[in-house]
Amino acid sequence: MSNSRTEPAPGFADFKLGPTVRRGIAAAGFVEPRPIQVRTIPAALEGRDILGLAQTGTGKTAAFALPVLDRILATRGEGPQALVVAPTRELSSQISAEIRLLARYTGLEVATLFGGVSTAAQLAVLRKRPAILVACPGRLLDLWRQGAVRLDRIATLVLDEADHMFDMGFLPDIRRILGALPARRQNLLFSATMPQQIRRLATGLLRDPHVVELNHTKPIATIEHALFSVDGTGKFELLERVLAEDGFVSAIVFTRTKHRAKKLARQLDGSGHRAVALQGNMSQNQRERAMEGFRARRFRVLVATDIAARGIDVEQVSHVVNFDMPTTPEGYTHRIGRTGRSERQGRAYTFVTPEDHELVRAVERRMGAPIPRQAFDGLGGAPVRKAACPERQPAPPRRPAKGPARRRRKRNGVRRNRNPASEAGEVRANSVK
Repeated sequence: MSNSRTEPAPGFADFKLGPTVRRGIAAAGFVEPRPIQVRTIPAALEGRDILGLAQTGTGKTAAFALPVLDRILATRGEGPQALVVAPTRELSSQISAEIRLLARYTGLEVATLFGGVSTAAQLAVLRKRPAILVACPGRLLDLWRQGAVRLDRIATLVLDEADHMFDMGFLPDIRRILGALPARRQNLLFSATMPQQIRRLATGLLRDPHVVELNHTKPIATIEHALFSVDGTGKFELLERVLAEDGFVSAIVFTRTKHRAKKLARQLDGSGHRAVALQGNMSQNQRERAMEGFRARRFRVLVATDIAARGIDVEQVSHVVNFDMPTTPEGYTHRIGRTGRSERQGRAYTFVTPEDHELVRAVERRMGAPIPRQAFDGLGGAPVRKAACPERQPAPPRRPAKGPARRRRKRNGVRRNRNPASEAGEVRANSVK
């Protein structure tokens, strides 16, 4: 039975965090905790393992950062005591920036470790014996094998965007990292989606976890979704229409390949749009310049591939455009999470060709609702078909038998149901029993 009493939502003061952590929360401008924070922080402060399933942009970083900071301040050990593993450089950098913001009055050091750059600066930070490591799997293992980083005192492990780490083939590296950590530790696993492989990892990793699922397969209420049917040659004109519509502030445009991202960014730039590409062949400095320019609004359009864009956290992205359909329903969830962040309004538009209809149906089945179909005047291809109902369809009525077959049926006492609608209804009723 449901409890009719309504309890007030807990604020940050109710979490009983230490004074320096509370000062960091106030300085960061956080007023009320988000749902993922309300439901995970108390259990994490008790030392419970956590399995948190929530879409991107819902406040997961603070959900694990605040308990991590509070635990380290309470124990005051030496060297790295918390490890946050993330799949991409951009996500690692953003996690580190938010932890530093919340830890500004604690005196705790944070080291960010990822590849694509020289190890010199990272080694210099490690020599300061930071309390928190935020790392990509490959660079972390390289430094550990060199003896440059110790993992034997880690008391809390956080795996962020665990599903994407599996997609990128990091699971063997994750298992090697787990083998280097103390057996007794707290484990916090966060993910936007939960494919079967990650559930198996969670089962082996987490001990009696506190599980929080915040509609991670449902569309975020602040995002307006739309499908636009188009053939391959009409996508660019359709994109220009989208970028010219009322309410446009900035957009992340997703393509399937690095070459296509680079080409489309040049094409947009040549048409008067301030656009820049973000793709895997770029150096770290180039990626940072692209992201810095996008955040500072020197660029209004970021054209990106899935891997390059994972972890992007930019305020006030008004539009996400799937110039190419993602390859999986989970990919759709991750892409659209770049807009509508922090409960702001956003629009997620997907350009669909006839070859994409099957994947559209898979996305709609995952979301549990059809995506609205829209069109611009003068543009558009064949309508996008809606997802089929998963129930079994009634069989068509049989034709009356003729000749000898009909005479045999009469001799055997079998009567034909002459009401096709009634027959179809019987099949339908049987199909849902």
